Amino acid sequence: MSLTAAATAATKRRKLTDRFVTVLVTAAFLVALIPLISLAITVVSNGIARFDPEFFSSSMRNVTGEGGGALHAMIGTLLITLAATVISVPLGLMTSIYLVEYGRGRLAKTITFLVDVMTGIPSIVAGLFAYAAFVLIFGPGVRMGIIGAVALSVLMIPVVVRSSEEMLRLVPGELREASYALGVPKWRTILKVVLPTSMAGIMTGVMLAIARVIGETAPLLITAGFTASMNYNLFSDRMQSLPVYVYTQFANQGNPASAFIERAWAAALLLILIVMALNLLARLIARRFSAVAR
Repeated sequence: MSLTAAATAATKRRKLTDRFVTVLVTAAFLVALIPLISLAITVVSNGIARFDPEFFSSSMRNVTGEGGGALHAMIGTLLITLAATVISVPLGLMTSIYLVEYGRGRLAKTITFLVDVMTGIPSIVAGLFAYAAFVLIFGPGVRMGIIGAVALSVLMIPVVVRSSEEMLRLVPGELREASYALGVPKWRTILKVVLPTSMAGIMTGVMLAIARVIGETAPLLITAGFTASMNYNLFSDRMQSLPVYVYTQFANQGNPASAFIERAWAAALLLILIVMALNLLARLIARRFSAVAR
C-alpha cells in the first residue's frame, strides 16, 4: 500500500509540475505577443491612409508637401537587395561547401571563427567598411547603390554560410558513400546529391538572410545616400531605399508635417509586408523542395 501511495503522490506531483510549466510557457508566449500585436496595429492604422495608387506610382521629385510616393525607394530597395543577394549567395554557399566537404585543420577553424565574428558585427560597421573601400577607388563623398549592396552582402554572407553549413551537415553520409561507390567524383556528388538534398534548407536560409538585411537603414544611409528622384543605375549617383525613405520622411518633416509622417508610416507598413512575404516565400520554397527531395 505504501508503494502505491508513493507512486500516486509522485504521479500527482509530476502532473502539477507539468501543468505549472504549461501555464508558465503559455503566459510567456502571450506576453511576447503583446508588443508584436501592438506594433502591427500601430503600423497598419497609421500607414494604411497612404496606401494609394500615387504612393506606389510616383517618387518625391519636386514634392515639398502633400502627395508624392515611394516608387524610387521601392526600385532602390529591389536593386540593392538583388545585387547583395547575387554577391552573397555564391560566396556564402561555396564557403559552407568548403567547410563541410573540404575544410580541415587551422584554415577551416579560422574561417569558422571569422564567420562567427561577422555574424555579430553592427550594421553600421558594415556600411563604414564598404564606404571606406569605395572611397579608396572613387574618392571621398561617393554614394552609389552598389556600395550599399556590398555593405548588405557583408551582413548576409555569415547568415548564408551558417544556415547552408547546417543544412549540408544534415545530409546523410550514406548518400555520399553510395555516390562514391558508383565512381562519381566528389565535386559531382556535391552538385548532384548533396546540394539537391539540402536545397530546401539552403533556400530558406537565403530568404531569411534577405529578410534580415532588407530593413537596414544605417549602412544604406552611409553608402547609398538618399534622393528624391528615380535611379535605376546601381553604379551611378545616390539611390533611395525604403528604410532610408522612412528615416528621411520622419527626420526632414516639411509643411504640412502630417504628410511626411503618413508617407513614413506607409513605407514602414510596406517594408513589414515585404519581410512577411519573404518569410512566407521561404516556407513555400522549403515545402516545395522538400516534396521534390522525397
